[in-house]
Amino acid sequence: MDATWTIGIICIGITVVVGGILALRLHAFLALTFGALTVALLTPRAATENYLVGKDAVEVKSVEADGGRFTFQLQGKTKAVKKKLKPADGDAYVIVGWAKAGSPYSTLAYLTEVRLLPGDKDAPQTTIQGNVTIPIPGDASENSHQEIIDAGIQAVTEKDAKIGVIHRSAFNSAIGVSGQTIATKVAEGFGNTAMKIGILIAMASIVGKCLLDSGAADRIVRSTLKVCGERFAPVSFVVSGFLLGIPVFFDTVFYLMIPLGKAMQLRLGKNYLLFVLTIVAGATMAHSLVPPTPGPLLVAGELGVDIGMMILMGIIIGFFPAAFGYFYAAWFANKRWTLPLRESAEFSMKDLEELAQRDESQLPPFWLSVLPIILPVLLIGGGTLFSTLKNAGVFVPGNSMQQAIDTFGDKNIALIISAIIAMVTLIRTRGITRQQLSESVGAALASGGTIILITSAGGAFGQVLQNTGVAALIEGISLESPAAIITVAWLITAAIRTAQGSATVAMITAVGILGGLASGGNLGFHPVYLAVAIGCGSKPIAWMNDSGFWVITRMSGMTEAEGLKYVTPMTTLMGVVGLVATIVAATLFPMAG
Repeated sequence: MDATWTIGIICIGITVVVGGILALRLHAFLALTFGALTVALLTPRAATENYLVGKDAVEVKSVEADGGRFTFQLQGKTKAVKKKLKPADGDAYVIVGWAKAGSPYSTLAYLTEVRLLPGDKDAPQTTIQGNVTIPIPGDASENSHQEIIDAGIQAVTEKDAKIGVIHRSAFNSAIGVSGQTIATKVAEGFGNTAMKIGILIAMASIVGKCLLDSGAADRIVRSTLKVCGERFAPVSFVVSGFLLGIPVFFDTVFYLMIPLGKAMQLRLGKNYLLFVLTIVAGATMAHSLVPPTPGPLLVAGELGVDIGMMILMGIIIGFFPAAFGYFYAAWFANKRWTLPLRESAEFSMKDLEELAQRDESQLPPFWLSVLPIILPVLLIGGGTLFSTLKNAGVFVPGNSMQQAIDTFGDKNIALIISAIIAMVTLIRTRGITRQQLSESVGAALASGGTIILITSAGGAFGQVLQNTGVAALIEGISLESPAAIITVAWLITAAIRTAQGSATVAMITAVGILGGLASGGNLGFHPVYLAVAIGCGSKPIAWMNDSGFWVITRMSGMTEAEGLKYVTPMTTLMGVVGLVATIVAATLFPMAG
């Protein structure tokens, strides 16, 4: 399938999603599902075969023959090659040809089958025994193995293609998947994504709901205000917004914090716009960069990034745009702009005064309030750290310790423990009955279930986009310049975000287009940088098609024109700052190995 047709399919799929959301007012779940079905229908089987086989195959640089033995010099580091081929004595491998980037060649060339010789699985060069089962087209049945391989190499090279080695089981799986019906392809993509993120999002929803109902979220904000003082209240809003944005969705964080911002304005008599913008600056970056919020969670999973690494890098990179958002807000809101405090339908002035005077004895202690947020970060991050140290030979745990690390460092277990602590906090603080707890958890799961549906449908859409072979179109960019592929990822995400409004949908769609790059192992940098680039790209451009834009303007009392003047430029520039920080980090610390 040539590049023009591939790009055409992608554009049609994105148009279905964006048009469904904007023009037909479809729910995001339906728009993504229809987009996935459309792309699967238009993608030829040969293109899917090319992508799936190319993803799991290792390219051959050269072949040396010695009687019936062939030594294949393979591209890539030995560790990465072994991980893909899973060498074992007597295993069967298929030698194939598949298309290079931009090639019109679309038919997978099955050249020959070979077997790994005993004792060769640890060799840096893979030595395998030739065993031809299906010759290439032409009168090749009487040729020697070497002649067949040479003829195959020549045949596909002339068509601007590559020779590769793939495990027979992976080859059979690729052929089987490519022959599935479009409904089966979409359903499998949906199911695979739900398997990765379902429990995480459900538990995060429970954590967020319990933090709100127990007053733990209120305690976190008030405690940071005490530490920072009223003079530095905007700093506390950035920190609190970022911290709460990890387990709680942006809309909910803003809904929680804006009354506190209004109450602070009543107390100080100034800086209301500064409070609004600093709340946005903190919460919006965590929403797109730090799991278990659904966008970064799905992106990390699709790119094969460890969730602990994604949390760590999301916090590090997120610091720079969040800090920029603070200084941007402080500069303009303090010296150039003012926003009057207006009553809104959600909160009257009387409500705000009562909130400001709320008795803190009714709130849980700070350590208990923050525990459901910090604990999963520590458990997951600790598991990642121990795994890194083990691989480096620095730390070798015993069997019991390793089992404990694997159990409690698992992302699902960590979030389940966090949810249990959050529910215990709610029971302890409010003294609620089991029925009331059930109702609170049920409301959280109802909200989380919708997010799971949207994210899983997005995963299906992303999978069928990858099956078109879109990664091959930009593979050359990634090899030539890591900064270029990071910028391309940012631009693609920003374009989709601007077109349809949702940051999460933009991230889901972008990783579907770019996800195949990470599996090739040729990025030149750790795929976590691609993940955070996609997250930063989901910030531009917030305007009237974004639900978050309406939450901010309606609840803060802004007009639409004020929202476009105050919020849109800040979040757009924060995305640019995040892009620059990502490029610098990927250049200085590529972590490519």
